[in-house]
Amino acid sequence: MTAAVNRNNRTAAMMALLGLAMLGLAFASVPLYRIFCQVTGFGGTTQRADAAPGAAATRPIGVRFDANVNSALPWRFTAKQETVRIEPGARTQIFYHARNMVARPTTGRAVFNVSPANAGQYFSKIECFCFTEQTLRPGQEVDMPVVFFVDPAIRNDPDTRNVDEITLSYTFYPVESDRAGS
Repeated sequence: MTAAVNRNNRTAAMMALLGLAMLGLAFASVPLYRIFCQVTGFGGTTQRADAAPGAAATRPIGVRFDANVNSALPWRFTAKQETVRIEPGARTQIFYHARNMVARPTTGRAVFNVSPANAGQYFSKIECFCFTEQTLRPGQEVDMPVVFFVDPAIRNDPDTRNVDEITLSYTFYPVESDRAGS
């Protein structure tokens, strides 16, 4: 009987450890997925870079800019330019404009996406307001730069060589924080 009890206790302990491992994996899945997307460009995730390689002698590509705001954030958010035509590899700077429409400070954070999704791995941002939370005072308006380049290797990939236009889309969501209420 003691051997059976020891076996049952060991099985229970193994199942408890397995359950804890599964719980830990569940909590780690979001950051692991984010890292996977950043490394591979999966799902339109862009790359982050320190500098552009310089324009390559290749066919220009269009970049369209999209701006959205979650209805819970009282901001007006627009792209200052609708599109630009750039040489792959060239460092490019554009601006988005945001305005807080209420009489209290509000904080937002932008999430972004690139389409077509397979072009995301070739779209690199050097500077972006999406890297940090943005707090706007009542009625405050700001121009927010995005500095980026499209890797010239986009023209060598059979899946993207014929891409003529990339869309960079941002959506601002509210951030609940102590700073927003102060």
